[in-house]
Amino acid sequence: MEFPKRLAHIRKQHGMTQQQLADRAGTHVVQIRRYEGGVSQPAVDVLKRLAIALSVSADALLFDESERGPDDDLRLQFEALSAMSPEEKQVAKAVLEAMIVKNQVTGTVAGTLARVTPSATKKEKTSASK
Repeated sequence: MEFPKRLAHIRKQHGMTQQQLADRAGTHVVQIRRYEGGVSQPAVDVLKRLAIALSVSADALLFDESERGPDDDLRLQFEALSAMSPEEKQVAKAVLEAMIVKNQVTGTVAGTLARVTPSATKKEKTSASK
């Protein structure tokens, strides 16, 4: 669901009119109509006020549930983390960060090798043919 539809949906779930949302968010009702109509996008400060007025996170306004959060195959593991002590959470976080960095470095190196290898191969072929 795109932002305009999501905003209207959440507003209606809270039983608010566009005018009520505008009043709570400190903006003009015409702007709310524009946001819900997809004509314009709110600035960050307005997005924050809309989220507060609707008692939701800014993420709830911007992302579908499936766009944020872990994949289904990792969801149970992340839920289990919430039951851990702060120290255990720090260890888990450090391990995850290390894995992410390793993956990014490996991907960068692989991408670099993929770009370098074809030209190196051309040079080798040119030298071998001489």
